Amino acid sequence: MSIITLEHGSGGKISHKLVQDIFFKHFKNDILDRADDSAVLDISSEKIAFTTDTFVVKPIFFPGGDIGKIAVCGTVNDLAVAGARPKYMSCGFILEEGFPEKDLEKIVISMSEWAKKAGVSIVTGDTKVVARGEADKIFINTSGVGVFGSGDRIGIDQIEPGDKIIITGTVGDHGVAVLGERKGLEFESEIYSDCAPLNDMLDQVMCGANGVKFMRDPTRGGLATTLNEITDSSNLGIIIEEKNVPIKEAVKGACELLGLDPLYIANEGKAVLITAPECADKVIDILKKNEYGKDACIIGEVTEENPRKVCLKTRYGVTRIVGMLTGEQLPRIC
Repeated sequence: MSIITLEHGSGGKISHKLVQDIFFKHFKNDILDRADDSAVLDISSEKIAFTTDTFVVKPIFFPGGDIGKIAVCGTVNDLAVAGARPKYMSCGFILEEGFPEKDLEKIVISMSEWAKKAGVSIVTGDTKVVARGEADKIFINTSGVGVFGSGDRIGIDQIEPGDKIIITGTVGDHGVAVLGERKGLEFESEIYSDCAPLNDMLDQVMCGANGVKFMRDPTRGGLATTLNEITDSSNLGIIIEEKNVPIKEAVKGACELLGLDPLYIANEGKAVLITAPECADKVIDILKKNEYGKDACIIGEVTEENPRKVCLKTRYGVTRIVGMLTGEQLPRIC
């Protein structure tokens, strides 16, 4: 079995063979094929969005995805929730000596497939190899560039009391799927990560419904932490209805068994949208026509009451404060 050796990181013949046989082969495009030190991009928009992220998920393969898929989708979604259309990505790999080449190629193929589905090109990258014990198999860093159309800009400063809070689907799927695979847990129903590229769906929303004011993907810290970030920055309050927050029964059961709160569990294929009240139903209609938004629903609204706090109205009519995640509920889920 071919494995990664320190020679793969030397910059010599073996390094070049790895780059050509795996990365250039699967990420092939005109810009990357030039093999320049920097990718020269044609950006016609006056404004661009630029993001970067590093992925260290453990295990690297899990139900519904792998570290390569999450690296592409996570970067694409960070651009999409800013209102930008993702165009280009870079990827940097840190490989541990002894990592199987077949696993590396499997991950690269996954990245290539999901980049194509998202409509982005991986145009530049870097590979480093470290000795055994100096990393954990594989880490991936990605950066992404997106362009803005002619539509309205969105931002937290646009939010007003009365605006509606929308979640594009069920919460907690990714974190529970990764935890189950890591710990070898068997749930009554198999739970899959929700990892997915949301850019096409969110672009349809932005083009088809006026009044979208803010978007964010509730990854680490989950829905609760994302909503707290919004209230902290806007000096407004948020109230959500527990009965309206969509959670799969399998995820709910797993969380009850493990003593976890699904509101704090990471998602990798969901977005929180804040919209003007008059366009919320239109946004829901658009989302439900997309495979990644079929479970979308309005879960609450922005208020002037309880500024800088997120409140949850329980099924029993009691209202409680939902704070930001403290500590690490689930380590290395992305």
